[in-house]
Amino acid sequence: MTVADALRDRRSCRSFTDQPLAPGVVDGLVDRARRTPTAGNCQGVEFLVLESDDAAAYWDTTLSADRRADFPWPGLLVAQALVVPWGVPDRYVARYAEADKARTGLGDSAGDWSVPYWLTDAAFAAMALQLLAVEEGLGCCFFGLFDHEAAVAERFGAPDGARAVGTIAIGHPDPSAVRPSGSVDRGRRPLDEVLHRGMW
Repeated sequence: MTVADALRDRRSCRSFTDQPLAPGVVDGLVDRARRTPTAGNCQGVEFLVLESDDAAAYWDTTLSADRRADFPWPGLLVAQALVVPWGVPDRYVARYAEADKARTGLGDSAGDWSVPYWLTDAAFAAMALQLLAVEEGLGCCFFGLFDHEAAVAERFGAPDGARAVGTIAIGHPDPSAVRPSGSVDRGRRPLDEVLHRGMW
């Protein structure tokens, strides 16, 4: 499978079977996804992997029992693994305090960064992880944490200041429970609407 194939085939899978993932598959996906670029090669993206009871604790933290009663995607809660990529600002600040980066003035505080590249880099890793899951023949779904980020950070011991770009559910897709999102009807904007050559 080529990267182009994976991009074409990737869909947000919101319903999974309870078939276990092969041993080591999630670690292998993370090992490859961590090779995406990071600012200054600081490698400041880390991955929280939640399976079994830990995944259940995630859902208890982010989706209360009363909201589950009418949750439109119950099959999402069956995903065998949840992966949360985190950008760790302290690693960026420390890297940019080193001699070869000190001239940037970004080595004192995360507040000095006009663009929080820890989020950019974590998003790179999140996209790579999804494409790698597709290559493995697995389903995946990226979704935001929104106002649950702090609760997830506290529940699972993320370091102070770490930021999560979202969560990726990974598992075997359940073809019998396909319920497309309403967003799928929007289609793709044509290339000539999004490509600006020379000037916007």
